[in-house]
Amino acid sequence: MKSFEGIDFFNIDSLLTEDELLIRNTVRDFVSKEVIPIIEKHFREDKFPIQLVPKMAELGLLGTTFPEKYGCANLNYVSYGLAAQELERGDSGIRSFVSVQSSLVMYPIFSFGSEEQKNKWLPQLASGNAIGCFGLTEPDYGSNPSGMITKAEKVDGGFLLNGAKMWITNGSIADVAVVWAKLDGVIKGFLVEKEFKGFTAPEMKGKHSLRASVTSELIFDDVFIPQENILSKTEGIKNPLLCLNQARYGIAWGVVGAMMDCYDTALKYAKTRKQFSKPIAAYQLTQNKLVYMLTEITKAQLLNIQLGRMMDKDTAKHYQVSLAKRNNCEKALKIAHISREILGANGIIDEYPIMRHAANLESVKTYEGTHEMHTLIVGQKITGFQAFD
Repeated sequence: MKSFEGIDFFNIDSLLTEDELLIRNTVRDFVSKEVIPIIEKHFREDKFPIQLVPKMAELGLLGTTFPEKYGCANLNYVSYGLAAQELERGDSGIRSFVSVQSSLVMYPIFSFGSEEQKNKWLPQLASGNAIGCFGLTEPDYGSNPSGMITKAEKVDGGFLLNGAKMWITNGSIADVAVVWAKLDGVIKGFLVEKEFKGFTAPEMKGKHSLRASVTSELIFDDVFIPQENILSKTEGIKNPLLCLNQARYGIAWGVVGAMMDCYDTALKYAKTRKQFSKPIAAYQLTQNKLVYMLTEITKAQLLNIQLGRMMDKDTAKHYQVSLAKRNNCEKALKIAHISREILGANGIIDEYPIMRHAANLESVKTYEGTHEMHTLIVGQKITGFQAFD
């Protein structure tokens, strides 16, 4: 299969280093050869292609920004973003796996864990020998995670954990779950291992979105957590929100990959599909749609580059990440819809990737903070008024 050539109307490649280009091109080639040929079948069968995990680990895609001493690639945030972009060009579920493993599991262990916890888990997670998940959202607490009711109680030698989490990517295949619960009213992080008695992770079925991704519930029924499994540096809701900020950054980049795939598919189709004796790309209305898509892709690319550079300098703020996640997800979904219009009836069949991307993006726009919540986060910054409790 011919490798994807990319969308670069503003010579954005000139803003990247040789190493960043190499990483982007390596992941781009991997997606073209390993993901795209199989992803429609896995999406149709509601099955995550777990055979890709060791291959992604070999490329250094798990925990890319963490130190080499833990078996990680120690790359910059722009490189991580470019990798996320290419992975989501393949499928949002593939990028979601990497985002969860890296930003929501490895990041809290690296940032809030003991050296013993880092040495135990980070090399296993980086190599793909262990899979992780992140338990914050509950059945009744999504946008308001601080209202969680999952609780930990101190007992001899550790803690007893009770409660439930919902909409958890990787949950049923995870070896370790980073779970957030209230201990004496304060939110703390815990490492819950899959073999702990009373811990179950049933997979959620019946999804019309992210079908090539594992989504689960996490149920805790008097689960004993040994003392060494608490993330002792966690204290309050700010810690899981820092993790979400990392994940949102990857999403802002990832959805650009879905945009690119939809645009590239629509452009190629429009050039070859003839109606009334000429290709539909020759008509003004179609060109208007294509130019809109290209413009939004270019704007999102430039937004991501600047955000990535700020992340690498540790100057990016959470509200800047929110703006990028909010904008790029909204535009990605719009581009998927316009691409489907260009393909007409052909746009709904899985010979083309557009409806799969559109279905996935409905979830991506919502998870790690809804469009509305990111609007209010940015709104609070620019007005000084918080519109939510």
